[in-house]
Amino acid sequence: MGRQTQEHAGAVAGDVRERAMAVHERLCAEYGCPIPYFHELDPLSELISSLLSHRTRNADSGRAFKQLRARFGTWEAVRDAPTAEVEEAVSPCTWPEQKAPRIQQVLRAIAERRDGELSLDFLADWPVPEARDWLEELPGVGPKTSAATLLFSRLHKPALPVDSHHHRVAVRLALIPASVSVGPSHAILEAQLPADWSAQQVYDNHEALMLHGQRCCFARNPACARCVVLDLCPYGQARVAPA
Repeated sequence: MGRQTQEHAGAVAGDVRERAMAVHERLCAEYGCPIPYFHELDPLSELISSLLSHRTRNADSGRAFKQLRARFGTWEAVRDAPTAEVEEAVSPCTWPEQKAPRIQQVLRAIAERRDGELSLDFLADWPVPEARDWLEELPGVGPKTSAATLLFSRLHKPALPVDSHHHRVAVRLALIPASVSVGPSHAILEAQLPADWSAQQVYDNHEALMLHGQRCCFARNPACARCVVLDLCPYGQARVAPA
């Protein structure tokens, strides 16, 4: 890459980071940062909760998680139970027939890698990149689940999850290209945030973009006319421009 091309790429990246920070400040003002954490689970429980939440409404995945804990009591009991009983316990979520055996696979893998211990508390002492790599070696655990486990749990580590609402808003704001899917978007969007941000600031960023997707930047018929970041949004400006 020639020097002029490198300078142009650096300028573009700088512009995107500036837009990302401007979006963050506006949406934080709109949705009331700092945003309280929605629960305080240990990291293993958060991992299971995140696996249950895939393509499932929060109310349904929450019910499935509570049923699982109430029925079996410990993660060891979940690991060792007949899979059909685990599937029955998590039936409120989507695809329980897939999630039940996957959860048991994950629990067995953790116990095997940790000499029988079923806990992820040890990750408290690990840097975020290494902790995410360890988690993503587990079956079915990708970047969203690893980030959620570290950020949402009582570990409160600064790892950025990206859900479908967050991703949609980021694409429309040109923070990421439309060709980048949710998985690869994690690294790009996290790199736009200051490296010294606390877990609370990273959490606020995720929650604010997610809430904006839920309350204004809808998948269909987004409410661009009342959007607080309309002047920063190429998609919205094109949509409301006079014909």
